[in-house]
Amino acid sequence: MWVRRMMGGRGALGRIAFVLVLFLLTGYEIALPVYDAPARVLVHSVSDGDTVVLEGGKRVRYLGIDAPEVAHEGRPGDPLGDGAARYNRNLVSGRWVTLEFERERQDDYGRLLAYVFLEDGTLVNRELVRQGLAYLCSKQRPLRYWDRLLDAQRRAIEERRGLWSLPPPRPEAVYMANRRSGVFHRPSCPLGRSAKPSNRVQFKERSQAFSEGFCPCRQCRP
Repeated sequence: MWVRRMMGGRGALGRIAFVLVLFLLTGYEIALPVYDAPARVLVHSVSDGDTVVLEGGKRVRYLGIDAPEVAHEGRPGDPLGDGAARYNRNLVSGRWVTLEFERERQDDYGRLLAYVFLEDGTLVNRELVRQGLAYLCSKQRPLRYWDRLLDAQRRAIEERRGLWSLPPPRPEAVYMANRRSGVFHRPSCPLGRSAKPSNRVQFKERSQAFSEGFCPCRQCRP
């Protein structure tokens, strides 16, 4: 009875009220709107090398790349984590930028996934990779700007910029990569060994995996 009263008695307002009550009763969260078309937004602050906070509080994670971590929650940061955050801050903090999106527009943490462009057309995602302060890492493939990002990474590796100037982790005789996930592993890593044979790729050197756009496993840290 109360449903019919809310749905019919007040037209559109009644239907809106019904939907709101339904969400409250069932415990569902009402999703915030997500930008569909390119959006011009103001960056309020920078969290690290690949994450910013917009005016209004929405967080944006740079699409297609991963930067070294800064210290947080009592854990030490990665090498060049502070440097990547500082470079990102100099590029975008307090500035208007344009966001562009792929099919998947949010990650599991509710952050927008976006390409970030400065007003002069600079693709910030690519600029961080070009300086060796981030590397390619994406579950979404193909990406619209994949070739531009990969070219920047190859040049950074060749010129030993940023991350590529640091001593590499303990080397392996071979590295196992998974075409499907886009991730490469140490040969002993259970995640790498679980890949289907048809999806496996081998690299003799770590830099070869990066040059082909594979992302290092977070568990075995090759």
